Amino acid sequence: MGKSRPKSKALLESVKFDAHGLVPAVVQDMNTREVLMVAYMNEEAFLKTLETGFTHFYSRSRKKLWKKGESSGHTQEVSEIRIDCDGDCLLVLAKQNVAACHTGYLSCFYRRMDSNEETWVEEGNRVFDPNKVYTC
Repeated sequence: MGKSRPKSKALLESVKFDAHGLVPAVVQDMNTREVLMVAYMNEEAFLKTLETGFTHFYSRSRKKLWKKGESSGHTQEVSEIRIDCDGDCLLVLAKQNVAACHTGYLSCFYRRMDSNEETWVEEGNRVFDPNKVYTC
């Protein structure tokens, strides 16, 4: 993606944002196709993602735009964006730098329901300890 990517009005007009001006964006690893996370984009986040080539989202709790990795450095470089048949959901294929999840796991989907459906079992790859301070 990157700065040479056009910010097409036609592209933006094909996205069906909900009543709050948001569209869900599923982020998938470009190589493994593992689902890394789900977040929401508003028009500004979508355009910023197209402009920079890095994922940007809208935080519903903080009510502001944020770049994935702005505090952790765990950015997502966008390789492709797809839209679903209804135009109301985006699929972002990206190169994940370190981890997508703030808990230290590569993917936010690191827990599965156990066989008796009474607990969640952690699995997956924790690639960093969120409680440890890292220095360069």
